[in-house]
Amino acid sequence: MADAEVLLEVDGGVAVVTLNAPDRRNALTPQMAEELISVFDEVDAQPEVGALVVRAAGRSFCAGGDIATLTNAGKDPAAPDAYEGMSRIYDSFYRLGQVKVPTIAAVRGSAVGAGMNMLLAADLRIVASDARLIAGFLKRGMHPGGGHFVILSRLIGREAAAAMALFGEEVDGTKAVELGLAWEAVDDAAVEDRALELARRVAADPELARVAVGNFRKEVVNGAVSWEVATQFERPAQMWSMRRSAG
Repeated sequence: MADAEVLLEVDGGVAVVTLNAPDRRNALTPQMAEELISVFDEVDAQPEVGALVVRAAGRSFCAGGDIATLTNAGKDPAAPDAYEGMSRIYDSFYRLGQVKVPTIAAVRGSAVGAGMNMLLAADLRIVASDARLIAGFLKRGMHPGGGHFVILSRLIGREAAAAMALFGEEVDGTKAVELGLAWEAVDDAAVEDRALELARRVAADPELARVAVGNFRKEVVNGAVSWEVATQFERPAQMWSMRRSAG
């Protein structure tokens, strides 16, 4: 459906998932997160799919959590509806990290907060040279969530993660490659074509791609705390920070 906030196309063994809420810079709501999870489930159920590219409509990859969602949740983060809504947002990018095929984030424009988590969840990142990658949680008065410290630092190390997540350093696409946060930085117009080129390569043998990426993720882990544990560890501090901001 063209009016859906998450679109799925499959071509030549590559699933292309598009974040399709450009009017709010693809900021995540619980409903959009639910759509993402359903799409990832659909991809896993198609054995002919051997790779996935996640991209975004409009000028931003993802502006993080939707402001209205965060504001409402901040009034009482422990309220069942608020807690469940935030959980769905966390679950959406965690689910991307569990998709059974190799995944690539094709990043144009800005990625902030939960939008960073979305691109960090992928196996590989192709970014625009002028992309803006921003942790952004502390600037909003929020503790990071979704296991952000773990999934950021496992790519770029402690020092760079501290610079971005604690001290608010913004990174462009060229710097992201230098840090190991992305594989390649290209012109904005070339981002999706390059991501699709790589995806088609691994998708040529879908069965092997699924086995290989499963083992890749098991073997290439360097976090002291697992992503899943980190998500729960950060949750109370983020709830406290949201309630404080709402007050």
